[in-house]
Amino acid sequence: MNQYETVVVLTPVLSDDDVKRTLEGYKELLKNNGAEMVHEELWGLKQLAYPIKKKTTGIYFVMEYKASGEAVAKMEVQFNRDEQVLRYLTIRLDKFSVDYNERKRRGEIGKNRKPAEATENA
Repeated sequence: MNQYETVVVLTPVLSDDDVKRTLEGYKELLKNNGAEMVHEELWGLKQLAYPIKKKTTGIYFVMEYKASGEAVAKMEVQFNRDEQVLRYLTIRLDKFSVDYNERKRRGEIGKNRKPAEATENA
């Protein structure tokens, strides 16, 4: 099984409950096809770089998971059928990307980097 990261941009007209229901459906689809969720993060409403279907904002969601290629293909078919999905991008992570994501979640790198003194004293 490979490790993948998918970014999904949903239409901004959805309510919070609709967003949660939609995203839970996609996570269940992956789990039913043998995937293991590693990390998920809802970025919320963001400005788009260019209009998509006359929308200038979108709700971003990022999920990282381990799955087979078949599970990813099934999920992407569902993305194409769903009118609530404006765009999506799935990439297969190599060992360097996996390491980077793990370090970023621990706060060693990135915007939310913890000061070096705080990590040494802990």
